[in-house]
Amino acid sequence: MLITPTKSASGAGQKIIAQLLDRFQETDTGCRKTVAEILPAVSEKRHEALLQYTRKFDAPNFQMSQLQVTQEEFVRAHSQVDAAFMETLSLAIERLQFFHEQEQEKSWTLTRDDGVITGRLVRPVTAAGLYVPGGQGGRTPLVSSVLMNGIPAGIAGVEKRIMVTPPNEKGEVHPALLVAAREIGIDQVFKVGSCWAIAALAYGTRSIPRVDVIVGPGNQYVAEAKQQVSGIVGIDMIAGPSEVLIVADGSSHPSYIAADMLAQAEHDPQALAMLVTTSPEIGKQVVQELQRQLQELSRREIAATALKNRGVILIVDDLDEAITLANKIAAEHLELMIEKPDTWLHAIQHAGAIFLGNYSPEAAGDYLAGPNHVLPTMGTARFSSALGVETFLKKSSIISYNRAALREDGPHIMALANLEGLSAHAESVAVRMKEEG
Repeated sequence: MLITPTKSASGAGQKIIAQLLDRFQETDTGCRKTVAEILPAVSEKRHEALLQYTRKFDAPNFQMSQLQVTQEEFVRAHSQVDAAFMETLSLAIERLQFFHEQEQEKSWTLTRDDGVITGRLVRPVTAAGLYVPGGQGGRTPLVSSVLMNGIPAGIAGVEKRIMVTPPNEKGEVHPALLVAAREIGIDQVFKVGSCWAIAALAYGTRSIPRVDVIVGPGNQYVAEAKQQVSGIVGIDMIAGPSEVLIVADGSSHPSYIAADMLAQAEHDPQALAMLVTTSPEIGKQVVQELQRQLQELSRREIAATALKNRGVILIVDDLDEAITLANKIAAEHLELMIEKPDTWLHAIQHAGAIFLGNYSPEAAGDYLAGPNHVLPTMGTARFSSALGVETFLKKSSIISYNRAALREDGPHIMALANLEGLSAHAESVAVRMKEEG
C-alpha cells in the first residue's frame, strides 16, 4: 500500500503529526560544504569559474561567447514555438499581470498638527536576478517560473531584470523559455545555472551584473547558495520540497484528491502530499485511486517514491480538528475540498496559497489563475508569504521637522538619549535649540 490511512488520535497518528510539525529540513553537510567552496571561487575567478562549472555539469563544450543569449537566439526561438503555445502564454501573462498589479504599494506621508511630516518612500530595487531551473536537461522548460519571477519584478518597476537558467548539453536554452522572457520584457538572459549562477548574481562578473535581490526556485544547491549569499543580496525565501495539504469531508471526490496528491508527488521524491479527512471511507477510496492513477503517469516512479516515503492520510473527528491541524502544519498549498469551503476561509491562519472547492486544483495556481506559485514551504507559511511585487520593493522612512516642532519634542528626545548614555545624540538636538535662543 502506498499510504496507510491513520487516525490522528492514535499513537501512530500523533507520531506522524509530530514529524509534520518538525519538517523543516536543513541542507545536508555535503551540500553546504560544496556551495561554500563554489561561492568564493566564483567571487574570485568570476568568468573562469562560470566556464569551469558550466562545462563540468551542463555543457562540456561551452564557450564564454555563448553565455548571454543573443538577439538572433531570441528571434530563432520565436520561430520554434507554435501558435497554440503563444495563445496559452498570452493568457497566462494577462492573468498574472492583472493579479500582481493589485499588489502595488504607494509612497505616503502624514502631517501632524505641529507641521512635522513623516511617511514612507517606496522604491524598487535597481536590479533583480531571476533564477529559472533548467528542468531535466532542458527538456522540460519551466515557463511558469519565468512568468512568476519576471512579471511582479516588472510591475514593481525594477530597471534590470537579469534571468539565469542552465543550458542543455549543447549550450542552448529551450525556445519556450526565451519566448516567455521576451514577451514580458526580459532581454538579458544568461546560460548559467545552479549555485554558480547565484554567486554570479550576488557578486557580479564582466557580463552578469550584480543584483540587489535574487528570486526563484531551484534544487538544494540553489537554495543553499541563496541562503549563503543572503545579506549580501536580498532573497525571496529558502524553498524546500513542494507540498500540498488537502482537507476533505464526505462530499469530496476521491479521484480529484488522488489526482492532486499525485500532481504534488511527481515533483520530487521528497515532495509531501497530505490528506486530512473526516471520512474513513474517503481515505480508503483515495488510496485505491492513487494506485490506479499512478500507473498512467510519466513520472510514476518519482511519484510512487514520494507517496511511499512521505505521503500522509490522517482521519480526524471533524472539520474543526482538520482546520486546527492545517494551521499547525502551515502548508505551501492548502486545498479545502469540503462543502461550503468559503465559510471556513476565516479560520485559516497559515498557508502559502488556499484553494477553495472541488474545482480549484493546485495546478491552476501553478500556471494560470494569477497568484504567484513561488510559495513558502516547510511550515514557513507561519511567517512568510508568496513571492510578489513587494519582494522587489524597499521602503525608506521620511522625517521632516520644523523649528517649533523640534523645540517641542527636543526635551523628550534628549531625555531618552541621555537615558541610553548617548550624549552626542542629545547634543545634536540641544545645539539646534540653543541656536533658537
